[in-house]
Amino acid sequence: MKKVHREVSDALDGVLFDGMTIMAGGFGLCGIPEALIYAIRDSGVKGLTVISNNAGVDGIGLGVLLETKQIRKMISSYVGENKLFAQQYLSGELELEFNPQGTLAERIRAGGSGHSGVLHQNGCWHHHCRWQGCPRI
Repeated sequence: MKKVHREVSDALDGVLFDGMTIMAGGFGLCGIPEALIYAIRDSGVKGLTVISNNAGVDGIGLGVLLETKQIRKMISSYVGENKLFAQQYLSGELELEFNPQGTLAERIRAGGSGHSGVLHQNGCWHHHCRWQGCPRI
C-alpha cells in the first residue's frame, strides 16, 4: 500500500463514499486536516457522519462541509462557534450526538481498541436511571 501521495485527492481516491463516518482531528481550529476537508468537499461525497470535538467555524474547518451540506450528523463535544451549524441543527437538517469532551475521547479510545461500548456514570440522573437505578461501576 502506497502511503505517500503527491495530491490529497490521490490519497482519498477510492476511499470516500456516501454515508460514511469520518473522524477529524484537531482542537478548535488548531491541527485540523484542512487539505483533507477541502478534498472531501471537492469529492462531492454526502450524508457524512463526522466525529470531531467541534464543528469548526463558518467557512473554516468542518464549516466548509457544513456549507455544502455534506454532513448529515455530527458527533461532537463543542459546537458553539459555528452559526451555520446552529441553523442546520435547529431546522432539523443536521443531527447531533453531543458528548462531554472526556466521554467523546473515551468513546474514540474504546472504539479504536475494539470495544463496542463505554459504560460510565456520567448522566446517571437520566429518567431511565430513575426506573432501573444507576449501574455501579
